[in-house]
Amino acid sequence: MMELETTKLLDLSHSLAGEYLAGFHYPWEALDGIRDLILRLGAELPPEEYDQPSPQVWVHKTAQVFPSAWLGAPCIIGPETEVRHGAFIRGSALVGAGCVVGNSVELKNVILFDKVQVPHYNYVGDSILGYRSHMGAGSITSNVKSDKTLVVVKDGDRRLETGRKKFGAILGDRVEVGCNSVLNPGTVVGRDTNIYPVSCVRGAVPPESIFKTGGVVTPKK
Repeated sequence: MMELETTKLLDLSHSLAGEYLAGFHYPWEALDGIRDLILRLGAELPPEEYDQPSPQVWVHKTAQVFPSAWLGAPCIIGPETEVRHGAFIRGSALVGAGCVVGNSVELKNVILFDKVQVPHYNYVGDSILGYRSHMGAGSITSNVKSDKTLVVVKDGDRRLETGRKKFGAILGDRVEVGCNSVLNPGTVVGRDTNIYPVSCVRGAVPPESIFKTGGVVTPKK
C-alpha cells in the first residue's frame, strides 16, 4: 500500500500553509479550511512586502500579474510568481513563491506549493500541488464525480472515505503530469512520479513511478 500521509507526499517547508497542513493526517482533510487559512495568513503578511489591490487579495511586490488576470478573494500570490493573461483565480487560492499560473488557467480552493507550474489551459480545483510539481498543457483536475457521490481514495484494495463531494487531486513534490491528462476525483500521486500525456488517472499512484497509457504503472529505473 502507498503511504498517503501528508508528510510522505509534501515537503511542508515549501509553503506558507506548511504549519496548517502539518495538523492533518491526510492532505485532503485540509481542503475545507483553505479559505479561512488564507484570510488568517493574509492579515499577518507584512504590508511592505505585499500589495492589496482589492479586499482579501494579497500580491507580493515581486510577483507579476498581467492586466487581464482575475484575482478573486481570498487569495495570496507569492514572491516572484507570474500570473499570466487570462488566468482566472476564482478564490481560496494560496499560490506560493516562484509559481507560474498561465493563460486560461482556473484555480479554485487550492494550495500551490513553491515553484509549481500550471502554465497552459489547466483547471485545478479542490486540490493541493506539491513543491515543483508541473501540469502540462490542457491537463486538469476533475473534482466532482459524475454520479455526485462522495469521493473515495482507492489504493489497491484499500478504500479511504474522504467524506467530500469535491476533491480533485493531491500531487506530491516534483510530480510531472503530461499534457491533456485528466486527474479524476480522489487522485493522489506520490513524489517524483511522471504521468504520461493523455492519461486518465484515478486512485493512488506510487512515488518514483511512471503512469503509462492504459493505466500501467512501472517503477522509475
